Amino acid sequence: MNEDGVSRLTEYIIVTGVLLVLMIVMMFTVNSVFMQGPADTLRYHAFVDIGNGISTRIVDLYVISPGNGTIETKFDIPDDVAGADYFVEASGKGSSQMILVHGGNVQSQVAIAGIGATRTVTGNTTGAGWNRIQYNSSGFE
Repeated sequence: MNEDGVSRLTEYIIVTGVLLVLMIVMMFTVNSVFMQGPADTLRYHAFVDIGNGISTRIVDLYVISPGNGTIETKFDIPDDVAGADYFVEASGKGSSQMILVHGGNVQSQVAIAGIGATRTVTGNTTGAGWNRIQYNSSGFE
């Protein structure tokens, strides 16, 4: 009896099965290592830049604000970062006020430098469209 045909078929099936399993594992690994990881790093650094820009705009508006009255500015931030939407929130009290920029599982916090201890900053926005910062010397209800 010659078993060469069966042995080669069995070898082919086993090798093909092992290679298919490795291919499936590689597909999941490639996505997380080569695509999602760098995209999350890009999002984090972009969120830090956006938070710093908004913090600077808030402080600049406060510096030129009138003693009595209202002043307002409009500004634009990127509509999306790495192809995903994000949200911007100003929260906290006193010197612990922060600009929180988050989207998906990535977030960054930037302190509101200079005015955090004297003025309360509140609000939120998204990257879509024009955004507005408004200062009123009598405060907002």
